Amino acid sequence: MHGSAARDRVANLLTPVLADAAVDLEAVELIPAGRRTVVRLVVDADGGVGLDQLADLSRTVGKVLDAHDVMGERSYTLEVTSRGVDRPLTAPRHWRRNTGRLVKVVHFDGSQLTGRVEAADDTGAHLATDGRTHRVEYADVAKARVEVEFSRSTAGGSDDGTDADGEG
Repeated sequence: MHGSAARDRVANLLTPVLADAAVDLEAVELIPAGRRTVVRLVVDADGGVGLDQLADLSRTVGKVLDAHDVMGERSYTLEVTSRGVDRPLTAPRHWRRNTGRLVKVVHFDGSQLTGRVEAADDTGAHLATDGRTHRVEYADVAKARVEVEFSRSTAGGSDDGTDADGEG
């Protein structure tokens, strides 16, 4: 069992199972590893996915895969993970889940825009940049990623647990 047909069978089997757990299946990766296959499922949800939830999902998904024998005779290792902040924004839900975050957008015409997501809907997002709001239509976006911010200040200190002079 290899290739896109195998990925599609796994995705078709697991998408409703994960949806019941209020989680979206973002990707299925089947990676040959000797006589085994690594089955990596990338999931996401509104508000993110915590470690305890990933563990629960892994147990549930493992039972479903075993019960449906979707991997055939081939032994497999299951990994259920969520993508980090560096994943590309490719669906409206990705934009919505990153409201308030800084994103870099590259348009199909080559122009670029970096701004903070203020709002997102099914066709585009509003980015705040340079004191103005810009509408970005998803159809015009070649690539978009969340920008990692290490020193975004908040009231009372920084996000990294250190005070203003860098000491914790």
